[in-house]
Amino acid sequence: MSEQSAVIPAMPNVHSHAFQLDLRGIGERPIPEAHAHDDFWSWRIAMFALADALDPDSMYDVASRLYSQMRDNGYGVVGEFHYVHHQSDGTPYDEPNEMAFALARAAQDVGLPIVLIPAAYHRNGWDGEDRPPADGQRRFCDPDVESFLARVEALRLWSADQQNVEVAVAAHSVRAVPSSWLSAIAAYSDEHGLVRHVHAHEQRRELEETQAEHGCSPIELLAETGFLGKKTSIIHGTHVTDHDIDLLAASNTIVAACPTTEANLGDGYLPAMRYLDAGVRLAVGSDSQVRVDPFEEAREMETVARRTSELRVGPHAATGDLWSYLVENGHASLGLTGSPVSELKIELDLDDPQIAGVEASDLSAALSTCASASVVKTPISA
Repeated sequence: MSEQSAVIPAMPNVHSHAFQLDLRGIGERPIPEAHAHDDFWSWRIAMFALADALDPDSMYDVASRLYSQMRDNGYGVVGEFHYVHHQSDGTPYDEPNEMAFALARAAQDVGLPIVLIPAAYHRNGWDGEDRPPADGQRRFCDPDVESFLARVEALRLWSADQQNVEVAVAAHSVRAVPSSWLSAIAAYSDEHGLVRHVHAHEQRRELEETQAEHGCSPIELLAETGFLGKKTSIIHGTHVTDHDIDLLAASNTIVAACPTTEANLGDGYLPAMRYLDAGVRLAVGSDSQVRVDPFEEAREMETVARRTSELRVGPHAATGDLWSYLVENGHASLGLTGSPVSELKIELDLDDPQIAGVEASDLSAALSTCASASVVKTPISA
């Protein structure tokens, strides 16, 4: 039997919540109080309960299991959007970054480069006034943006002496922080040359609440507060107007899609072709870990675009090579363009039945339409 292989760039995973790996199955259980209206908001009940039970050891354990899968399945680096900061009652650990350290150690121990993206969290939304944190949410929250940024600064200085650990910064969402926090986080990001991330436009209720509080969409608010920009990634972006897209394009902001999670949570679908037609850059992440497979994320992006347009012209045709396009933008999203991490490769098994017999000129198309992680022959070195 022949042994054929090809080498391609490893995919950056720009958006991960490691602990949510252990929601698999649990997150699908019927929620009695939701009944037929089970959605993203009722799913959070199980997610908050899981987060509430974590400690640094269990965070390290789940992250180690997850990052091993990511490495073996074709990812070359993970952007860990981290918001389980404190003890269960909201009290900081003696070492305020203890949970972040656990994530970094897990990534180092399995040989996967990591960008830690600590996310600011302050409230459980707004309904005329700030809603206090729900059960399981208190450990996400800081009393003020200065406390949050002080912890980020300490983490950033610590990472300077670490192998394959970088730090970025995030606001969890416009629901989770006041608008003044968005301006402060953007200013800190600009001062230190860090990329910044934020969940936005994932759910229609999010749009309604932001309109009620601020009189605009989340993306419009992010533009007003200086949060958008070439170093910014909007996570999800499933429900957007043409004006929202224009703001993203004008600011050169990246949209980080998480197609398998967006499908699982009933978020809606990524309007990929509208983004591509406007020149908005796209990247991918695994988010809630319902699937840990970059090939499937690319395929979901491709096939959803075809289904919604009822055409066979999707993101792969629009970009010329969807895999390479997502790799390039993923590195930009994580602030790694030109770094050694951006040069990491994986080896494919061209004898795998999913791609066996595919001509070299057609391989890039096959990776986005009919391949899965089982085609990875050799992942990045541990």
